[in-house]
Amino acid sequence: MGDVTQIILEIEHGDAGAADRLLPLVYNELRRLAAIKLAQEKPGQTLQATALVHDAYLRLVGPTGGEPTQWDSRGHFFAAAAEAMRRILVEQARHKSRLKCGGEWKRVDLDSACAVSEPPSVDLLALDEALNKLATNQPAKAELVKLRFFAGLTMGEAAAAMGVSLATAERHWTFARTWLYAQMAENGSLPS
Repeated sequence: MGDVTQIILEIEHGDAGAADRLLPLVYNELRRLAAIKLAQEKPGQTLQATALVHDAYLRLVGPTGGEPTQWDSRGHFFAAAAEAMRRILVEQARHKSRLKCGGEWKRVDLDSACAVSEPPSVDLLALDEALNKLATNQPAKAELVKLRFFAGLTMGEAAAAMGVSLATAERHWTFARTWLYAQMAENGSLPS
């Protein structure tokens, strides 16, 4: 049994110091995942990978003395971390889109204003809405999208985290991408 899995079991059994030992073991991996996800965000993103990791970790471990979260394995922990990061990014996108926070203004930095073409960006709120619809009927496929898109896992890593074969994960990925594209196109949420 790996160190991470052992510490996760200790957290489940109420060891208060186990959460402090978990962060150093998973920090670099969580930071790598956060950096990958933030690189996919629209220009002007103000959230840093370190802040995203810390916020996600606090959501996972919770305040000291609270009810311990139950994780079955290392893969389950990283799936929960991906979900926490997704929720943080969606909350931030909702916050920024509010009128009160300048939602009607478009932020343009000098480099992007001078670019010949702008890289396509994903409307995070539209993706979240479509992903929630997918999760109601196809939860495994939605989970795979979260692991791949929000956690930045490779297909092999995501398949292992979900406990499915690589071929099954690839079929789920093909279906989910097609379904999400159709949903977002129907709602007019795709970049032009």
